[in-house]
Amino acid sequence: MFVIGIYNGLIGRRNRVDEALAQIEVQLKRRHDLIPNLVNAVKGYMGFEQSVLTKVTEARANAVSAGAQGVAAQAQAENALTSTLRSLFAVVENYPELKANQNVLELQEQLTTTENQISFSRQHYNASVLDYNTSIQTFPALIFAGMFGFTKRDFFDAEPEAANVPNVDLSLS
Repeated sequence: MFVIGIYNGLIGRRNRVDEALAQIEVQLKRRHDLIPNLVNAVKGYMGFEQSVLTKVTEARANAVSAGAQGVAAQAQAENALTSTLRSLFAVVENYPELKANQNVLELQEQLTTTENQISFSRQHYNASVLDYNTSIQTFPALIFAGMFGFTKRDFFDAEPEAANVPNVDLSLS
């Protein structure tokens, strides 16, 4: 009975990690879906800034495909995407007419909200991973975790600069 209790506890913790990762993936998909709309909204105004738009599009494509390569690769690709979005928002600051575009304002607000949700989901996932990893590395579960195939999970790490939500003031003031 003792071993069954340990096994069931590990299963529950592993399932919480999987559920938390699924929540991150939902938010990342929303982010990935918003980016083409944002690129299309600013494209007409930013004729001389095509390289920035290309970098954002490429970073988005890399982030979308990185999910199949594991949590660490996905986190790295998402951090790169966040960096390119910062570049885009910095360039947008140079175009006053974009600050008046309601579509761009709404997309920026949706993206900021999504970034906040990603941050919260990442925090929940990392807390679940910490709990799970601690449980498989401490006695007595340590003895049985390896036998039952429970392995350490990676954290969804954000680079220090990626921890800051991309933000741009598009107000008319």
